[in-house]
Amino acid sequence: MTRRPVLARTYAELNAASAELLSRAAASHHAGHTSLGLVPTMGALHEGHAALVRSAREANDVVVVSIFVNPLQFGEAADLERYPRNLEADLDLLDACGADIAFAPLADEVYPGGEPMVRISSGALGAKFEGASRPGHFDGALTVVAKLLHYGLPPVPADYRAYFGQKDAQQLVLVRRMVQDLNFPVEIIAVPTVRSAEGLALSSRNGFLSDEEREAALVLHRSLSYLKEQADRHEPLDVKGALAMIRSVRQVDLDYLEVVDPVSLEPLAFNCQDTPFTGEALALIAARVGDVRLIDNVRLG
Repeated sequence: MTRRPVLARTYAELNAASAELLSRAAASHHAGHTSLGLVPTMGALHEGHAALVRSAREANDVVVVSIFVNPLQFGEAADLERYPRNLEADLDLLDACGADIAFAPLADEVYPGGEPMVRISSGALGAKFEGASRPGHFDGALTVVAKLLHYGLPPVPADYRAYFGQKDAQQLVLVRRMVQDLNFPVEIIAVPTVRSAEGLALSSRNGFLSDEEREAALVLHRSLSYLKEQADRHEPLDVKGALAMIRSVRQVDLDYLEVVDPVSLEPLAFNCQDTPFTGEALALIAARVGDVRLIDNVRLG
């Protein structure tokens, strides 16, 4: 039987609730060894987020889900205002998934002095692809993720894990690099992308698509699947064919389609278009469908 998660609005409330639940879990274990899983989100939760929470639930004694629409990630105020917010619906989903704590702070709690003067820099990794299209986006994202990882740190000895979706592949690479470079005491867990029955990667932005635009957006996954099939057969990758597939759908305005190294994000396409594909790579795609910007990716190899 599930129960509604504890709603924490401040760090003090989160810390107290985490300490109580971890201590209770330790008392029920013979060895007293416990773990906490953190799932950072911006709310507007859907089945993709549910997969993250379920993964955390399966592996941890205590599951914390943060819900915070981070203003530092939005280039335009209109985009920030447009982002969907429905805390009650989010809590219902977390209830069904078995989350223990929902940490939903206000902006004044996360940024008590206004926007921070000192921020995390995403460096060269954050300046390409999504970072090139949305300057400053990843600096803002890493700054809030760093704060959330600190907020979620278990207040009593426990293993600590944080869960991120593979759909935001570049963000996942950057978070892992930040944790490695700055010695954060947390294990980063990637959870596979959740898709609709037709193949569209689930996103809170999908709700802004019309039926016609949603149908057009399916070409993003088709083009990635086309490349994956070739990679699975160790054939050269027909990137030009994938590009032609996308450009044949008039409602889709392509930003980029790149095959990259999964760690450095350096392009590999020219190395694998004329020779059999071996090793590992990421195929990244971003496009605007109508007024909605969508991203997707698939692992190759």
